[in-house]
Amino acid sequence: MTQAPVRQSYDVVIVGGAMLGSSVAWFTMMNPDFDGTLLVVERDATYENASTSHTNSCMRQQFSNAVNVKISQFAANFVKTFRDQMGNDPRVPAITLQSYGYMYLADTPEFAQTLKEAQAVQASLGAGTKHMTRDQIAAAYPFYQLDDIIAGNHNLIDEGYFDGGTVFDWWKRSAREHGAEYIQNEVTAMTLNTSGTRVDSVTLKSGEVVACGQVVNASGPRASLTAAMAGIEIPVEPRKRYTYIFEAEKPLDRDLPLTIDPSGVHMRTDGQYYLAGCPPDDDPAVDHDDFVQDHSLWEEKVWPVLATRVPQFEAIKLRNSWAGHYAYNTLDQNAIIGPHDTVANFIFVNGFSGHGFQQSPAMGRGVSELLTYGAFRSLDLEAFGFNRIRQGEKFLETAVI
Repeated sequence: MTQAPVRQSYDVVIVGGAMLGSSVAWFTMMNPDFDGTLLVVERDATYENASTSHTNSCMRQQFSNAVNVKISQFAANFVKTFRDQMGNDPRVPAITLQSYGYMYLADTPEFAQTLKEAQAVQASLGAGTKHMTRDQIAAAYPFYQLDDIIAGNHNLIDEGYFDGGTVFDWWKRSAREHGAEYIQNEVTAMTLNTSGTRVDSVTLKSGEVVACGQVVNASGPRASLTAAMAGIEIPVEPRKRYTYIFEAEKPLDRDLPLTIDPSGVHMRTDGQYYLAGCPPDDDPAVDHDDFVQDHSLWEEKVWPVLATRVPQFEAIKLRNSWAGHYAYNTLDQNAIIGPHDTVANFIFVNGFSGHGFQQSPAMGRGVSELLTYGAFRSLDLEAFGFNRIRQGEKFLETAVI
């Protein structure tokens, strides 16, 4: 059921109302210097197949690029002070950041050196990451089988799991309460001015033509479809990622860090259960509506890796599983943020390639500053701009999962 917009013109139209779109909406509406109108167009208000609904809600400081570390540090503080950030609204729950950390395991000297260099960057910015020898890992987590492991990186401070769903729900609710308009509808076309330098209006599936001051592409895995309406190409495509929830016959005696195995499988504690995930070995772009699971992946790849790395996981029972989509940036697996270089009022917040949830606070704040002031103010995010896409210059980040 589609909904018509209240107005015929808005200062900001956000295409996509999931985690990133709602972050932009909330930060913009909470900015006292923004006094405009804002419309969020979401094609499915249930968010059933949105990446937001399939997320594992993880948070890490362990990036190799300093700006990515700073983005996560802001996010961690935002989550830990969530009620304060929401104006101490008594309806808003406090959120716990469960800091059992990430454990990157290296099985080659080259990757061990990469981890060591990343740890130095993280430590220089105040992150609590430690570079650990195999013996140190074994002493802290004796349940691992480490015969092939040389070293690892681990951080028990502001790194682990958070309730991202609650953050999303309250961003959406609060943005509405502060004047943002959300409608279930779909942008099907955009009309540019005669010189092709700005989007004058968007056309909705229900037929309305809505004039706009600025357009924000927050379409997740559908980002390239939205960009194409403005005659823009971006290297973002949907790729499947699989998540498994399992129960162990013999539970571990302590939390399992989010462990990134050299095989590409990751695993972590998930309440009374455990969570594992991985990309498929063959990782093509998929149809935007394709969420069919490949059940052989569990039997042939994930379970064998779990049982090898943690022998107690030889006896486990699969409780649930699903396939979701990464908004995968094929250039460098990092975000595209900011305006297009020609269509100046078309703003990207796209291509997060799996770390959009944890980056959403800083990215929402940054885009809201662009919308209000025309520039980033709190944190310089220019390195994620569209110019690198145009020039084919990769944003260097070695810690991509």
